[in-house]
Amino acid sequence: MDPKKLVEAYKMHEGRRHFFRECGLGVGKIALASLLTDAYSSSAAGAAPPGVNPFAVRKPHFAPKAKRVIHLFMAGAPSQLDLFDYKPDLIKYEGKPLPPSVIGNQRYAFIRPDAAVLGPRFKFAKYGQSGAELSEMLPHLSKIVDDICIVRSVSTTQFNHAPAQIFFNTGFSQPGRPSFGSWTIYGLGAETQDLPAFVVMSTGAGISGGAANWSSGFLPSVYGGVRLRNQGDPILDVTRPAGVDDKLQRDTLDLIGQFNNSELASTGDPDIAARIAAYEMAARLQTSAPDLMNLHTESKETLAMYGADPEKPSFARACLLARRMIERGVRFVNIYHEGWDAHSDVVGNLKGNCGATDQASAALVMDLKQRGLLDDTLVIWGGEFGRTPMGESNSGLGRNAGRDHHPSAFTIWLAGGGIKRGVSYGKTDDLGFNAIENPVHIHDLQATLLHLLGLDHERLTYRYAGRDFRITDVEGEVIKGLLA
Repeated sequence: MDPKKLVEAYKMHEGRRHFFRECGLGVGKIALASLLTDAYSSSAAGAAPPGVNPFAVRKPHFAPKAKRVIHLFMAGAPSQLDLFDYKPDLIKYEGKPLPPSVIGNQRYAFIRPDAAVLGPRFKFAKYGQSGAELSEMLPHLSKIVDDICIVRSVSTTQFNHAPAQIFFNTGFSQPGRPSFGSWTIYGLGAETQDLPAFVVMSTGAGISGGAANWSSGFLPSVYGGVRLRNQGDPILDVTRPAGVDDKLQRDTLDLIGQFNNSELASTGDPDIAARIAAYEMAARLQTSAPDLMNLHTESKETLAMYGADPEKPSFARACLLARRMIERGVRFVNIYHEGWDAHSDVVGNLKGNCGATDQASAALVMDLKQRGLLDDTLVIWGGEFGRTPMGESNSGLGRNAGRDHHPSAFTIWLAGGGIKRGVSYGKTDDLGFNAIENPVHIHDLQATLLHLLGLDHERLTYRYAGRDFRITDVEGEVIKGLLA
């Protein structure tokens, strides 16, 4: 190469380096603004983003009934036939196979289609003015049946845990799509800058679908759920280590910020913008998190209502934290309680899980109601699919008196945020096998929940890989029968 051209190229390179070094922060903001403008171009009501704040509150498509969501996800799939959907005909068929005409071409994960029927394992009774029929395993929920809507006709297309959990949360069975919480924050923004807008907690042994359940997918990374621990520091290392004072921490963060902004200016990578936002949030959490997690400020009556120990991790403690989060402006809270996968001993499984969740789930609704928060807070309770009317017994696997996966019909309940109260919606056949009245597909449920948040599921889209995506893909209808 000609030496003169080589020198000129070097000078040009140095000039660029100087420009980004001196003006990197400004260029970073320009790049981020451009990225976010593209991201918001198909967001709620066509609103342009104020400045470059990815969490700026944005107008919904129409007046919402709900402003925030608490999703109590019962990972592993509770048995609707032993909790919500009483079928006395199963008692008559107990020990016998279901008629082939009922089963059709239904596939199962662990049992044969001719497996023997297992009748309901618990007593049922009617409660409240609505006369909702519930299992004896839900004594606390029975006290608030007139405040909730029990949906008995939900169905999904997935019959294994991880795909079904991801499908329920993202509208697609494989990882890579944005979660419901991410779509919500993308569409509405955040009401707090001191805590994450989308928070995730878990109170069990593990979640089959993993982080794909709360991922931002192809949306900008800032919209992903932030997982908080249920005990101690909500995020590891949020407490400043010994020997680090304010100045050292500030100098460290400033230096990291310079590097990140320089790289953002150079590459325009939205993940770097997310990293910058995460560092800023982490610094604010050092002040806001200790107050959030300090349950000793709650009254003894409130702690007793939830059955929560201020120091002991539990589903009850997570529910109480969820209420405290939404009071502080958190938009979306996911609580995953794992362990409902009753392939064996469905009785023991339900006794343990209902004992851990029933009181706190009901207390959350009661607490929100008495504080005037239930009217604009959506509460969702349920798992990824249901359980079979047939029992599962397999001596080789050590299983007996359990139930297999059943995607064709299962039950969830909803409360608050524009949902009808004191209603049982939908119906299954006499054997609890198929939904026969007012069926609700997962995409219908997602469309309905977004509608309550003031978002049109067909208009809340994001352009990726050459086409506009939405959580309901190419289907889904708002279920008007669920709306108050």
